[in-house]
Amino acid sequence: MKNLVYITIENLKNNGFQVEYFDNINIVKNYLLSKIDIEMDVGIGGSMTIFDSKIHEELIKKGNKVYWHWLCDSENKNTVLQKASNSNIYLSSSNAITSEGKLINIDGVGNRVTSMVYGHDKVYILVGVNKIVENNEEAINRIKEVACPKNAERLNLNTPCRHTGKCNDCNSLDRMCNITVTLEKKPMKTDIEIIIINQKLGY
Repeated sequence: MKNLVYITIENLKNNGFQVEYFDNINIVKNYLLSKIDIEMDVGIGGSMTIFDSKIHEELIKKGNKVYWHWLCDSENKNTVLQKASNSNIYLSSSNAITSEGKLINIDGVGNRVTSMVYGHDKVYILVGVNKIVENNEEAINRIKEVACPKNAERLNLNTPCRHTGKCNDCNSLDRMCNITVTLEKKPMKTDIEIIIINQKLGY
């Protein structure tokens, strides 16, 4: 696994991404708190990695304005999503990263993948080593057989994958596999920093 991680980091850098590597999420929290100034607004995309880390709580305590639709009621969700999309800083995770240095993500709405590539002064993408795979095919399989079923259960969605543990290419109104985005190289006019963490984090 270590060789796969090192190869992935090297290829991410070759693809233009800034990459940092840390042993655990607590070090990452301190790192981000030191990088994100108090006057910066912070938007957050749906991520169990970030939720479990409680970095959002530390930022709020510090005095930052944090916009995350996971923290608001349904009436304010669209407003919070819009403010998150216009924030100075954006925090998210990636569903999978290939050893070739590509980020693969699948969204239901698209707010997370949109903010990864456009609209912010700085984007930090936090990824546990459990999300590193060999290639695109393994990335898609990982998302549809690991991430989506677990998220469907967590969100109480009415999708077949919630019950079968694998993608059925459904037509459910709750379907999450609506938008697939591959970042092959760092997008132009973006400042994306990928943080690889030597832990199993998120889905």
